[in-house]
Amino acid sequence: MKTLTLVDKIAYIFLIIIFGFGIYYANSNLTYFDEVYTKEDGFVEYGTALLLFCSSILLFSRFIKLQKTKKTLWKLGILAIAFVFIFGAGEEISWGQRIFNIESSAYFKENNAQAETNLHNMVVNGKKINKLIFSQLLTVILIIYLLILPFIYRKFAGIKKLVDNFAVPIVKWHQTIAFLFTTAILVFISSNRKWELYELAFGVIFFLIFLNPFNKEIYETN
Repeated sequence: MKTLTLVDKIAYIFLIIIFGFGIYYANSNLTYFDEVYTKEDGFVEYGTALLLFCSSILLFSRFIKLQKTKKTLWKLGILAIAFVFIFGAGEEISWGQRIFNIESSAYFKENNAQAETNLHNMVVNGKKINKLIFSQLLTVILIIYLLILPFIYRKFAGIKKLVDNFAVPIVKWHQTIAFLFTTAILVFISSNRKWELYELAFGVIFFLIFLNPFNKEIYETN
């Protein structure tokens, strides 16, 4: 626990509480879990979007602060990650469509599984992009990023230099453990809405990674 910051501790306690209540409701009142606790446009979904947005803002602020002292690869790397997370935040809330009561165009009504203005629910040849790309591809990326990259980063100087040059934050082991823990306890939730909780955990843990990575020197002036 000595390696954990106050923010880490608060974040992990938050996840324990959220997942604890999630397991309780999923096993005692599934209707409440599906239609209230993890409902569309509920606090879990908005919490995920907010955390993804905060991660992107954090990265953009670091770009603005440090871009005069950093090389081109660093700028490209941090901007790419920031845009990925702001894209994720927008997708999570369908780019504010329901918030501002904006009707989907005919194209999205016809080709989106939920008739919403987003990409992750698009259907191509009868298959959801969410399953093909956003789920399967993301799973592979997370395995590489959380389990493989931390090892080779610590072992190979060339990999370390390349990763640092592109401003890629490396996870601390407690962040990897937190991801594995939240993944494991999903078995106690039978509802498909459990993935909303998993996305929230994703948002929390990645914010912690960007806030205080193992290679935090990449966010310092040269």
